[in-house]
Amino acid sequence: MKARHKRLALVIAGLIILGVATALVLNALQGNLNYFFSPTEVAEHKAPEDHVFRLGGMVEKGSVQRKEGELAVRFVVTDYHKQVPVVYEGILPDLFAEGQGVIAQGKLAPDGTFVADEVLAKHDENYMPPEVAEAMSAGEKARLQATTVGN
Repeated sequence: MKARHKRLALVIAGLIILGVATALVLNALQGNLNYFFSPTEVAEHKAPEDHVFRLGGMVEKGSVQRKEGELAVRFVVTDYHKQVPVVYEGILPDLFAEGQGVIAQGKLAPDGTFVADEVLAKHDENYMPPEVAEAMSAGEKARLQATTVGN
């Protein structure tokens, strides 16, 4: 083999190794991504059923249910257009309250209930995570369009 052919083979082998390494890194990162979905997107089946994701919106007033002596809590997350029931077993953040913004991380159960592993509440009365604010705005627009079309 000529020196030119050896260099070409070395470059090709290097590109193949780089491609395999890139594919492995991207595959590993894909498994760790947590996508955000609003209640409307979950209701429209846009959320994955077998993958962890984040659900964000407002805790619907009057929806929080707890059994005395248990850590399990049930509540409903809404974007003012659609609602998703959530089940969480654990200690809720101090700022968790009805009518407040929340992001829950977990998976969808076969019955459509969101089973949360983690619940995050907003950290003061003026802040709302950008994803939740966008979801709430889109949900409000969809609700207004639905009521306008219905009249």
